[in-house]
Amino acid sequence: MTDFLAALLLGVIEGITEFLPISSTGHLLIAERWLGHRSDLFNIAIQAGAILAVVLIYRARLWQLAMSFLGRATGDVHGQPPRDYALKLGFAFGVTAVFGVLVKKAGFELPDEVTPIAWALLIGAGWMLLAEHLAAKRAAALGEHARITWTVALLVGLAQVAAGVFPGTSRSAATIFVALLAGTTSRAAATEFAFLVGIPTMFAATGYELMHVIGNGSAANEDWTALAVAFVASMLTAFAAVKWLLRYIQTHRFTAFAVYRIVLGIALLALVPAGT
Repeated sequence: MTDFLAALLLGVIEGITEFLPISSTGHLLIAERWLGHRSDLFNIAIQAGAILAVVLIYRARLWQLAMSFLGRATGDVHGQPPRDYALKLGFAFGVTAVFGVLVKKAGFELPDEVTPIAWALLIGAGWMLLAEHLAAKRAAALGEHARITWTVALLVGLAQVAAGVFPGTSRSAATIFVALLAGTTSRAAATEFAFLVGIPTMFAATGYELMHVIGNGSAANEDWTALAVAFVASMLTAFAAVKWLLRYIQTHRFTAFAVYRIVLGIALLALVPAGT
């Protein structure tokens, strides 16, 4: 397989899996075993492409939230003032930043091996099914709640840290389903908050890693053509994937993603030797 095609496929995989609740990190680690390992800068670039796609999709909402601090915002955001919603986004990001730095300094992370990723996929599937069940019961009893509380914001921030520590967890899955368990029973509202808080989180992580790459001089040996192809592929496929997901969850639960995670997790445990 040519380097160009391998880069294209990795970009597509990142774009499809970054915001679907199926773990982009897990899929990329597995894909790199057949398509070849890539530089840190390459992985940063394709992640940035996926983030840019979400910024474009939510550009109107982001503008509304920005204008709320100038007193020019109109309307509400899932039943709450835009400024309050923006502050909760900032709080969730702050929680992630603080605890993320502490976890990184402590050196606590699992190895990027297939076996723990497979188990994370399976455990995450159970988490998803439980959250959907409890959210549906709560919505049936009390009505659908789209409001984001400070408790939800706190738990979403912590969920992002957990997803960063455990490869295969999926940042989007962790944040969406902790919001559902914490009382935001609207799938659309939980998903939007998870995606929006992911924008500053992922930009900050990307910026941090980019400074590290530039600092150690490894960028000089990068294949810029392959990187550009992967960046564009990631952005375009992420845009399509997120647009599709937002329509899908209007009428469907996340059960299909949980089933996919179970099938993939079992296949990895059965087919890939332990410790690899």
